[in-house]
Amino acid sequence: MVRKQRVVVGLSGGVDSAVSAWLLKSQGHEVVGIFMKNWEDDDDSEYCSSNEDFVDAASVADVIGIEIEHVNFAAEYKDRVFAEFLREYQAGRTPNPDVLCNAEIKFKAFLDHAMRLGAEKIATGHYARVREAAGAFQLLKGLDPGKDQSYFLHRLNQAQLSRTLFPVGELHKSEVRRRAEEIGLPNARKKDSTGICFIGERPFRDFLGRYLNKTPGPMKDERGRTVGEHQGLSFYTLGQRQGLGIGGVKERGAARGGGEHAPWFVARKDVERNTLYVVQGHDHPWLLSRRLHAQDASWIAGAPPVEGACAAKTRYRQQDAACTLGGVEAERFALDFDAPQWAVTPGQSAVLYDGEVCLGGGVISGSD
Repeated sequence: MVRKQRVVVGLSGGVDSAVSAWLLKSQGHEVVGIFMKNWEDDDDSEYCSSNEDFVDAASVADVIGIEIEHVNFAAEYKDRVFAEFLREYQAGRTPNPDVLCNAEIKFKAFLDHAMRLGAEKIATGHYARVREAAGAFQLLKGLDPGKDQSYFLHRLNQAQLSRTLFPVGELHKSEVRRRAEEIGLPNARKKDSTGICFIGERPFRDFLGRYLNKTPGPMKDERGRTVGEHQGLSFYTLGQRQGLGIGGVKERGAARGGGEHAPWFVARKDVERNTLYVVQGHDHPWLLSRRLHAQDASWIAGAPPVEGACAAKTRYRQQDAACTLGGVEAERFALDFDAPQWAVTPGQSAVLYDGEVCLGGGVISGSD
């Protein structure tokens, strides 16, 4: 028997949050929708869809029969998420703003607002699950392995999880779409949003160029030979293949067809010398790491797990990789992987798992 509660749902205009609201309403909860506006710059451009998304969210609320409120968190987003996003890029790292947005906006500013509205719980359309075990709350992977979003939620704490529901975490995406069609939701076939909320589908380098200085410098290979020029270290990420503007480099006297035209990948950044290092071949040793170091650690249980065998992801679309947790101190830790990991990127998150349970993680500071 589900206890009836007042639940405030973050309605984004997408199908996942829409079905989440419908599921809660059908269970008898008192449901209120909140549409969060997190970005105001160039709001009227072709790349920003917030106005269209609000119309979709309002249409969903109308069909389900719930109230909806439009709340502006743009100032909080700019202070807590975007400023950090720019600081990380300027330092030569590649941040993950979706992780920070969840921790600072969706499960902090939004949660606080919902509590002021008298909510007992909040809900979002994330593909994840919450389980209470032995008096503590655990964050679990969503049941759909192709949509699991626990990676982006690993910074949530006990207080946040205790007040959070993920209604579609028990479903596969195909089932969510099917239910949306059956209910007659106007956004049942709306395509999933991609990328970062404030960037949308716009050219990423053009967007960053409005906020960061472009300081061109040399592109060098592992032998120190200059093979091209970069447009500014901030505009490149480790493992990047596209947009480098260099072709194969053939040594004098090299045999034809000898692999000299293998694709180039970004492998290292030297911020002090403003130099970008690139290598040829997907499996070049410079792209592979067995050990990483992380900082700014956040543990869902409130304390770090016991050092030893576990699994981790160093990027969202990655299978869990077997590793050993060690060097845990204050907000730092190290991971030693059983198999080399490709393009481990400073600024991205290393997230730890014990089976389906997400343990938490930290920001990658470097790799060996």
